[in-house]
Amino acid sequence: MAVLPIRALPDPVLRQKAKRVKTIDSSIQKLIADMIETMHAVPGRVGLAAPQVGVSLRVVVIGLPEEEDIVLINPEIVRRSGQRLVTEGCLSVPGYFGEIKRAEVVTAKGRDAKGKEIRIKADELLAQALEHEIDHLNGVLYIDHLEERDNLHQVEGGTTEL
Repeated sequence: MAVLPIRALPDPVLRQKAKRVKTIDSSIQKLIADMIETMHAVPGRVGLAAPQVGVSLRVVVIGLPEEEDIVLINPEIVRRSGQRLVTEGCLSVPGYFGEIKRAEVVTAKGRDAKGKEIRIKADELLAQALEHEIDHLNGVLYIDHLEERDNLHQVEGGTTEL
């Protein structure tokens, strides 16, 4: 396993629609293991999408505090309900956070690391993480959901220019 470098804007891989995984083989298993190790090695981690480590494939990992890590291959949101204002940041948009609207409850489906079809109904942080990471697979960043530029804030001491 390895800690992989995180890609940041303006890296073009972050804006591409990731390709579906056709076969869950040893290369995908290695990618998943490396993504989990990378996610746990980075401060402020909740999830990671393969494009963030430069791989344009539809794979995400989510690691909530005190919970077992979630692996989703070819995930998609199949249902959203409600709406709430959340504060969000991203490893690929360092130095910033913003207020955006996310669903209160989401249902996502995909396959786990063994290829078994799974469905997750989530609220709160897990719902937000699912939307955020699946957005990455579609070339969408949280900053694309900003209703106004004033809703984007620079982290104190941050120097990244957007």
